[in-house]
Amino acid sequence: MLVSRGYVTRQQLEEALEAQSGMPTPEALGYTLVSMGYLTQRDRLRCLAEQWGVDFVDLDTFPVDPEVVKTIGQEICRRYKAIPISKPNGKIVVAMKEPNDIYAIDALRLIVGADVEPVLAEEEDILGAIVRYHASDASAQEVMQSALKDINLDNIEMAAVSEEAGDDISVEQMRELVEEAPVVKLANLILGQAVRDHASDIHIEPTREGMRVRYRIDGILSETMQLPKKVQASLLSRIKIMASMDIAEKRAPQDGRISLLIDGKQWDFRVSTLPNVFGEKCVLRVLDKSAISVGLHKLGILPKTLEQFEGLIQRTYGIILVTGPTGSGKSTTLYSVLSKLNSAEKNILTIEDPVEYELAGITQVGVNPKAGLTFASGLRCMLRQDPNIIMVGEIRDEETGTIAVEAALTGHLVLSTLHTNDAPGAIARLLDMGIEPFLISSAVCGVLAQRLVRVICPKCKVSYQPPMDAVRRLGLNTENTQGVKFYRGRGCDHCKNTGYKGRCGIYELMTMNDEIRELALERASGHRVKEAAMRGGMMSLKQDATEKVLLGVTTLEETLRVIYSG
Repeated sequence: MLVSRGYVTRQQLEEALEAQSGMPTPEALGYTLVSMGYLTQRDRLRCLAEQWGVDFVDLDTFPVDPEVVKTIGQEICRRYKAIPISKPNGKIVVAMKEPNDIYAIDALRLIVGADVEPVLAEEEDILGAIVRYHASDASAQEVMQSALKDINLDNIEMAAVSEEAGDDISVEQMRELVEEAPVVKLANLILGQAVRDHASDIHIEPTREGMRVRYRIDGILSETMQLPKKVQASLLSRIKIMASMDIAEKRAPQDGRISLLIDGKQWDFRVSTLPNVFGEKCVLRVLDKSAISVGLHKLGILPKTLEQFEGLIQRTYGIILVTGPTGSGKSTTLYSVLSKLNSAEKNILTIEDPVEYELAGITQVGVNPKAGLTFASGLRCMLRQDPNIIMVGEIRDEETGTIAVEAALTGHLVLSTLHTNDAPGAIARLLDMGIEPFLISSAVCGVLAQRLVRVICPKCKVSYQPPMDAVRRLGLNTENTQGVKFYRGRGCDHCKNTGYKGRCGIYELMTMNDEIRELALERASGHRVKEAAMRGGMMSLKQDATEKVLLGVTTLEETLRVIYSG
């Protein structure tokens, strides 16, 4: 069906079938084609709908009837991943993730009291529509205010006064306080809303007057809600209990992990607390387990760079480095590489700090310095485990770097990360660590540097003529850009009036050649290495960003914010 309708070619289908057969746990063919970039998710669903004998509906363009939506409550919609969208001839048309789920259809028929006609829609679109059309039921702020009204303020005030007086209330008292339903409701609200807003981090910060909650969405922190000081003790204790942390310890930093089912999907939160002058600040990293299946083709790597990078990762030995600042998507790139390379014929081991996502068929180890398990000691042990591919979370010191490089020279493919500003800077960084130049020259295959930029919201995307001074800052020839259209988002409900929705990567791939190897042996500066890499055909971060501006993926302003450095 896919081939006959022109969605994929026969060659692409054969490649996908071959990739599918090599997986430890084979996935559906459609998912394999999507992850390889040969098929769009929408086209996969269109073909699937035809196979199931139902219609496919694009909820972004379908004229949804708001009154019909209200016939099924928000909770039921989330449970069944379904939303009613229209009512022709007395039938309720319901967009569903699983339109062949007869139990769900029967339950919905009883709720609406009418016949239900199921149609297929994308899960993300369904959840987005639920948020959009049920927003008036109870916004985050309204639910929060309702939760606060129900909390036993007398108990909370007692806890706050005890803390100010320097007295510690008993662990039993605090446990009773945080098990109250309203406190549970408030904590779940903060975490659930972060997931629905696609936040990567949650900041719960005590201030002199109260507490503020901020979400990092698409790399930008923004305040979501203000809480009274009275809820501080109970809310933080509730989060500590969820993360299996010590609620009695308030003077030392702690780390924990929360696993929570939100809207029918499992989410993990990595929790960190830090004492400060106003109490304890709590930061939670939101970990989406499905993010590991992103696939290299979906990261935003331009075709030429992607072809070169895929050639590198098919090597059987050598070291490949991914560089960039914290939060630039290095882990996602490495996990996407591991997912592509994962097969029953390969023994893949990783050592990470900590293990963020679990990959089926791969042995993953988390560092534990207290038990003597460091990157270096773990890497040594891994070499005795007959590995084909090793992923080291980060090269931080000479010992780890030397072992990783020597492993790469003895017939293993090693993947790791470094903190450098660009790809050529990785050579100088390894030299600074004390790793011998001849080892670097022989072992390093290539370095991928990356950043993340926000993507223009597709719902409110408009074209405009950019100011020439901004174009010059990107390094473009202003004569060649006359009449060229750039794009930006006006701001709408879909993107919360930011003009951006989601992020993609900006990449710079340096592949080793003879000239760069000679420079490494000479301990040459990063500047000279970069000049050699550019002569060898490397596309710089700025050039890649400029290309994505011209393609209408991101904005000029976003590129200047993330990439431009003087």
